[in-house]
Amino acid sequence: MIETVEVKRIVPTEKQYAWTFGGVDPIARIKPGDVLDLFTEDCFGGRVRSEKDLFSKVCEYPFVNPQTGPFYVEGAEPGDTLAIHLIDVQPARDWAASVTVPLFGALSSTHYTATLQDPLPEKTWIYKVDQASKSVRFQALDSDYGTSFPLEPFHGTIGVAPAAFEARNVLVPEAFGGNMDTPEAKAGATIYLGVNVPGGLFSLGDGHYTMGEGETCGVAVEGAMNTVLSVEVVKGVFAEWPRLESDDAIMVAGSYRPLEDAFRIAHTQIVNWIAKDTGLSVMDTYQLVSQAARSRIANVCDANYTIVAKVPKRFLPSDIPWMNGVHEKMRDRGKAVMAGRKART
Repeated sequence: MIETVEVKRIVPTEKQYAWTFGGVDPIARIKPGDVLDLFTEDCFGGRVRSEKDLFSKVCEYPFVNPQTGPFYVEGAEPGDTLAIHLIDVQPARDWAASVTVPLFGALSSTHYTATLQDPLPEKTWIYKVDQASKSVRFQALDSDYGTSFPLEPFHGTIGVAPAAFEARNVLVPEAFGGNMDTPEAKAGATIYLGVNVPGGLFSLGDGHYTMGEGETCGVAVEGAMNTVLSVEVVKGVFAEWPRLESDDAIMVAGSYRPLEDAFRIAHTQIVNWIAKDTGLSVMDTYQLVSQAARSRIANVCDANYTIVAKVPKRFLPSDIPWMNGVHEKMRDRGKAVMAGRKART
């Protein structure tokens, strides 16, 4: 017999989108254990729909990267950690878009570091989604060349309200999460975010259908998303920086500038986490992580850069209940949700 799990579908109106982490009233109150089925709009607010739609003509800063949320989680208090398990992350459309934005991206002059040459040209690419082959199709604009990339949907942004009464633009990644742009934020992953204000106030958005390491031009293959997730509260444990867990690995996201500092944050945090939970000495853990880490550059284009320190569990002591074992609990709930949906279809 398949367990019945209630799933709450939420499709926000345009007026309900959040444009900051912090400083926004919640659109709903939820309880630990609740399962949500959320629609998130793409980073362009759905306004880039063809190759003729240029970002500077159809989008208006700072109304970029709309977030679905925030959600107030009952019982979440400062000093706790929210555990957000992504059960299913699927494209909400059969197309997605990518663009170049003047003075934005890793290989361009920027507003911060202006140079004397003109900005790179502004262009738009539309990608077609093939669900049968689980791929997205790239078509060159200046030739007839095309190729396909694997469809690998994930959320570029997921975060909570920051500490110290701050409200941060949704393009910023930092200790509260935010615009981390890590492909690890995909179905099957649990994201741990330290709670800074009552209720946590988490939101998410910025669906990516695929993305290369670093998001070099500043824009992934951006698309609207339907995401099923569940939430728990890890009482009395505070994740100073975003932690992630999959069946195969534990991770920490560090976001800062320069990239070296993001790297240091992520790896210092994962060394301390592993040492604390396993009982290994800090120096032994430092050596272990130095050889075991499979760390990814998430972005080198946002207001802060992001590195994700990733350590496969096969290199770590077995049977460690990371974050009090909440990932396994939520994974099982997710399987029940998906089995129930499959049975109804």
